[in-house]
Amino acid sequence: MAAQGGRNSAGRTGATEPAAAPAPGLQGRRILFGVTGSIAAFKAAGWVRCLANEEARVTVVMTRAAEQFISRLTFGALSGNRVHGDMFASDPEGIMAHITLSREADCVLIAPATAQTIARLAHGLADDLLSAAVLAADIPVVLCPAMNTNMLHHPATRDNLDRLREIGYTVIAPASGSLACGEVGAGRMPEWDLVRETLLALFADQDLAGRRILITAGPTREPLDPVRYLSNRSSGRMGYALARTARRRGAGVTLVAGPVNLPDPPGVRVVRVTTAVEMRDTVRTLAEGMDIIVGAAAVADFRPRTCQERKIKKRGAVTSIELERNPDIMAELGRNRRPGLLLVGFAAESHDHEQEGRRKLEEKNLDLVVVNDILGSRTGFDVETNQVTLLTARDRRRLPLLSKEATADRIWDRVVELATP
Repeated sequence: MAAQGGRNSAGRTGATEPAAAPAPGLQGRRILFGVTGSIAAFKAAGWVRCLANEEARVTVVMTRAAEQFISRLTFGALSGNRVHGDMFASDPEGIMAHITLSREADCVLIAPATAQTIARLAHGLADDLLSAAVLAADIPVVLCPAMNTNMLHHPATRDNLDRLREIGYTVIAPASGSLACGEVGAGRMPEWDLVRETLLALFADQDLAGRRILITAGPTREPLDPVRYLSNRSSGRMGYALARTARRRGAGVTLVAGPVNLPDPPGVRVVRVTTAVEMRDTVRTLAEGMDIIVGAAAVADFRPRTCQERKIKKRGAVTSIELERNPDIMAELGRNRRPGLLLVGFAAESHDHEQEGRRKLEEKNLDLVVVNDILGSRTGFDVETNQVTLLTARDRRRLPLLSKEATADRIWDRVVELATP
């Protein structure tokens, strides 16, 4: 890891990066979507719609068994493209479909993947259009198994899945819960959020592979009595966006989160805390094994000196609260940092943005400070977008207004530069 500072790749200080489109996500990606014969095919229809909403280019291939559960018309309407299924279609577009379909795609997604289709693929069979297209594919293949629990755990199915992993296919483990057959157990289609993250990781540069990253996110709550607490408006979205995008880029990510109303990012270890002291103690425990630590949490600067055991009543209550300082987590890390550890702090400011950011950069011994304006209507707390300035000891980069995920990716771009000798 690089030490503090870094060189501006543009060759100058005070650079403002050009405006860019929001994080592309799956926009423009060509997805060959295989649907096989399972009741879970109805979920696949929803996934095709999600992909189309992101402006991905989806081509659906259905097995004959799949058409017993849902029609081609449904997938054609949702994808806006022709649905394929005939191995020996006589029209010019269909004659070589088993070759051209995968050649014209960026990845293959098969959902649901039944035990029958998994067996076909594991043994290299090509007796229908989907299996032939996969056999001819020189692109990533992602499988979402869905079936009865006993079928999933049968040694033959387990062996077939192991074989597909050895080949290099990505197998997303089924979820557990109530199945269509009435049983309860593993075999459900996974959640779309997990599948989407898997697809995004396929298309992302793996420039954080092998890095161990700790991120703090959200607010802290400092109790006043059993009912009340001191906190702030942080939603945790920026920290969670950093966790998602780092995971896509290959990092092993641990997220220490204050009280937020956000789902856990797939593939990320999440440790939940409430107070600033709990967050500090947790970060201390986890910091030793990390390569990069990002303090994106809005940690309360103060806490009540005492917490009342009973609810404070209005009648006769003292109207002033005595406060004491909370620990400054990033400052402690900066004072005690070991060689090779890269530290990224955040500065949420209402005025004197760059001045305050540079003060924190120096006083806390950080490598990078991300400064954002908390008073902007489209920046700061509890909004989907952000516009930040990246400060190092040597340069300043002003980013355009972007989604928080796109902002997170730009931050990681800068971190990769700083971490590269």
